[in-house]
Amino acid sequence: MPTQYLPVAVVGAGPYGLATAAHLKARGAALRVFGEPMDGWRTHMPAGMFLKSTPRASSISDPAERHRLADFRRWRGLPPINDRYPVPIAEFIDYGEWFQQSCVPEVERSAVRHIGYDRGVFRLRLDTGEEVASRAAVLATGLRPFAHVPAELAAAREAGLASHPAEHADLGVFAGRRVAVIGAGQSALESAALLHEAGADTTLLARTDRLLFGSAPEAGLPGARPLAARARHPGSDLGPGWNLLSYCRAPWAFRHLPDGVRAQRVRTVLGPAGAWWLRERVEGSGILLLTGHTVESARENGGSVRLRIRGRTGELEVDHVLAATGYRVDVDRLDVLDQGLRRAVRTAQGAPRLSNGFESSVPGLYFTGLAAANSFGPVLRFVCGTGFAARRVSAALVGGPRA
Repeated sequence: MPTQYLPVAVVGAGPYGLATAAHLKARGAALRVFGEPMDGWRTHMPAGMFLKSTPRASSISDPAERHRLADFRRWRGLPPINDRYPVPIAEFIDYGEWFQQSCVPEVERSAVRHIGYDRGVFRLRLDTGEEVASRAAVLATGLRPFAHVPAELAAAREAGLASHPAEHADLGVFAGRRVAVIGAGQSALESAALLHEAGADTTLLARTDRLLFGSAPEAGLPGARPLAARARHPGSDLGPGWNLLSYCRAPWAFRHLPDGVRAQRVRTVLGPAGAWWLRERVEGSGILLLTGHTVESARENGGSVRLRIRGRTGELEVDHVLAATGYRVDVDRLDVLDQGLRRAVRTAQGAPRLSNGFESSVPGLYFTGLAAANSFGPVLRFVCGTGFAARRVSAALVGGPRA
């Protein structure tokens, strides 16, 4: 039998889980938070990477706005930075841990292994053996459950010859090996750069005819941009442009778009493309760039992988394939949820359909972070979405004003 009854359980201690917990605490909610702080960033993202978002768009939200990335840097005695500073993942992990220790010190470093549901009560089983009952559960499980590897790589993956970047904390293990990276977005381009810099013989395969990179910020600080430029392309946490500003300022409106439109925009806004600072590390670097190529099949060939490719190359043999093919939200992939509970969640193209307060069709079950992007837009793919999400979820659970 459960040993404790709770109003709210937050599952996950990454940026979205921590922000949600901080806002719930500020509203006086009784809760428990489970997870290893910043674990997804530490163990499922390659060392040496940088955030695609600018520093001002990389702060985890707390109600008092006193624990931003800039505040962390001041606390550590580091100099001020601007939007031309790519944020190293190591610095962001340190910042997230500082945020947790300052705002949510009660995080329990226990993993939730199973969540069941019975007559309005969620029953969480922890890796410690403890069972917790709660009226509400907020899932902030991050990216890892939704890592997407194309079906044509299934056999190679089964043989241990293909993987997703989320499976690696250090791409240096591929030094001296032939690696094909599939994709044209930030993850693919940065993974290719890291592999090449680590000494791997790297080939990038992209379906697109050309690789795209963002433009460097016109100025280090938003207010330093010329007034005319700001009028034509107003700044936002996602970048300059009226459409990007709307995604940041009115994510609540996004959920009223048709299903297909929402899914397409979440998938294509800001991508596939790399950050401006990646261009020189990819183009002319020695990485073999094969654009206009699509992998049709992959088979093991004496410990290596032979790829059949639609494009001028035809075939390619490598030691490993890195499928930097993004993430696809699918509730069925959340093994932590009981199968009956997964089936009870209404979805749109695999993603949960959420209310204005991020609640699913199962009363008391909330989703935040990437899992909520199909409802509230591309801002939920980035750290800058933590404020909107945390305010909405905490208001729905406790009451009071929301974003």
